[in-house]
Amino acid sequence: MARSRLVSCGLNSLLIVASLGLSATAAMAQDVIKFGAPLPLTGPLAPEAIKQQQGYDLWAEQANKAGGISVGGKKYKVEIVYADYQSNTPRAVQTTEQMITQNNVNFLFGPFGSGAAKAGSSVSEKYKVPTIAATASSSQVYDQGYKYLFGTFTPNDTLTTPLTQMVKAKAPDVKKVAILARNDLFPLAIAQEMEKSAKGNGLEVAYFEKYAIGTLDHSATLSQIKSLAPQWIFVTGYINDLLLVKKQMADQQIKATVVSMIAGPAYQEFIDAAGAGGENITSAAWWHPAAQYSGKDIFGTTANYVKLFKEKYKSEPDYAQASASVSGALFQMAIEKAGSLDKDKVRDELAKMDVMTFFGPVKFGPTGQINSLEPPVFQLQGGKPVVLSPALIKQGEFKLGVN
Repeated sequence: MARSRLVSCGLNSLLIVASLGLSATAAMAQDVIKFGAPLPLTGPLAPEAIKQQQGYDLWAEQANKAGGISVGGKKYKVEIVYADYQSNTPRAVQTTEQMITQNNVNFLFGPFGSGAAKAGSSVSEKYKVPTIAATASSSQVYDQGYKYLFGTFTPNDTLTTPLTQMVKAKAPDVKKVAILARNDLFPLAIAQEMEKSAKGNGLEVAYFEKYAIGTLDHSATLSQIKSLAPQWIFVTGYINDLLLVKKQMADQQIKATVVSMIAGPAYQEFIDAAGAGGENITSAAWWHPAAQYSGKDIFGTTANYVKLFKEKYKSEPDYAQASASVSGALFQMAIEKAGSLDKDKVRDELAKMDVMTFFGPVKFGPTGQINSLEPPVFQLQGGKPVVLSPALIKQGEFKLGVN
């Protein structure tokens, strides 16, 4: 009996120790907020994905340096769970589901671009996980009636309309436009908005054509465009697409009064690779480091964000990196305001958010898409992007003629 009591006591002790160990593990787990970030870290969209990762990492670093996110008087560390979906949209959907069901993330950042963000949002909506899409601007992403999806990019026409109005005012001889678009949700949607903007401002759209994802030869298409002699050539795609188009335009000696490309020229990689051939290319984006906002987020001013980014990455941030950082900062503010990690409470705080940030004023419309920003139009001049509008952050004047 004595021996039995000793064994019993020993088992009880082991159970207590095990219980304490589980409690400690649970407590440690509760001290972390996990954010899922499915990204195309390999494949043709990898350059864009790396930018998003930089933006998320900078925010996480700053949040953790400050002790973490405060929830009801307790600090929680930020942990970002990354997964590579290899620039494949169906895989992005699978990855998003795995993050929710296997990685047990609390909140999500949407996959890169409008197409993958739209596809992935069906999963986060199914599981009622608040999601911020840092690089999705097409209205088709937000017209699904979803409650848990939010986006930091204004609709596509907020880029094309100001650009068209500027060209009409500064280059009255421009009458004919040729549009070439990557056949992908965001680039095609931008091109379609450009077509509307051009026609709405009395310009003739002499050419509108799509090219397939992965196209490596645009020479036949560019030859057609050259034969039409448009004064304005407008091309959409991502960094590698647009560098190839620009090179093949140079090979055929195609010139125009105005050449616009979205979204490549916003990235330093495009500017460096294009060199002198990028001079005077116009574009538009959702943010520029020349902005001067004083926010209530963890970064505070735009200048401080730019400073922190330069210190960490030795380069100037662009709109993709800044949008990723502000997405994290918005989650942080919503969680702290909710005082809870309850997904519905955090979702409700995002829905009613109306706050100034280093990225600019943030307010989400009824569909979840931001409706409070005025995106800048810029032009590459002397190897640098020069902001032409809005007036608040204007840096220079519009120049005609592109190499």
